[in-house]
Amino acid sequence: MSSIAKKVDGRMRRKKRIRKKVLGTDERPRLTVFRSARHIYAQVIDDLNGQTLASASTMSKDLRGGLGEGKKLDAAKKVGALVAQQCKSKSITKVVFDRNGYLYHGRVKALADAAREAGLSF
Repeated sequence: MSSIAKKVDGRMRRKKRIRKKVLGTDERPRLTVFRSARHIYAQVIDDLNGQTLASASTMSKDLRGGLGEGKKLDAAKKVGALVAQQCKSKSITKVVFDRNGYLYHGRVKALADAAREAGLSF
C-alpha cells in the first residue's frame, strides 16, 4: 500500500467516524467541506430530505475570476463567506460542521472561520 493510499484510507476512516455522529436536519443542515490539491468545495446538505441547500467552491462563477494565483487559504476564506451568504439568503443561520475527515487546520479552519464571520453559527 502506497503512502497516498494510506493517507486516503485514514481520512476515510475518520470520515466514517464523524458521519456516525453528524447529521444534517431541517433546522441545522450539515456544512461539509471537500479539499483537493487545487480547490476547496463546501456544501450545505439536509440529510433527512437528501437535498443540497447551498454550495460554493473555488470553481464557482462568483469566485473564479477574482481569486488570482496562489493563496489557497484566501480562496478558502472566500468560499466560506460565499456559502454563508447563500445560506443567509435562504434564512439558514445554524449549521453542523462536517470536516469530512480532514484535520481542522489550515484551509478547512479558514473556511469555517469565514463562514462564522459571515453569520453562520455552529
